[in-house]
Amino acid sequence: MATAYQNLSEYDFNSVPDASEMSFGIVVSEWNKHITEKLLEGACNTLERHGVKAENIIVKRVPGSFELTFGAKRLAESQEVNAVLALGCVVRGDTPHFDYVCSGVTQGITELNLMYDIPFIFGLLTTDNMQQAEERAGGRLGNKGDEAAVTAIKMVDFAC
Repeated sequence: MATAYQNLSEYDFNSVPDASEMSFGIVVSEWNKHITEKLLEGACNTLERHGVKAENIIVKRVPGSFELTFGAKRLAESQEVNAVLALGCVVRGDTPHFDYVCSGVTQGITELNLMYDIPFIFGLLTTDNMQQAEERAGGRLGNKGDEAAVTAIKMVDFAC
């Protein structure tokens, strides 16, 4: 459903399984850091709100969104995690770079989900402008980081 019709941070708290025995890896892009750090904060807060211990949240940073798939793969291979969240932000510019990065990350996360026995969560903002990104990183439309965390918990529960 389009974000315009649903706040990314609104969900039924009771519909989310207990996550106190779960561990998560988060790979976050340093590009558009003022946005991605808000996504990371939202994801961590939501995970902790559902019982995940802070020490069971492993955060790794990569330079840009295109590097999220490699970072997610390496994190899954090197750490004992139940799921990996990939958080980033790509804002459309004047060149086709946006399309290549978004397509590559989408394909990469899909492939990781097919290759591994843990879920990889797509938490990449793909916006037309910075205002849209800000609205989805704790602004009037909520926080995509919250949504990614809830999705991760539900998918770990689903996979069990």
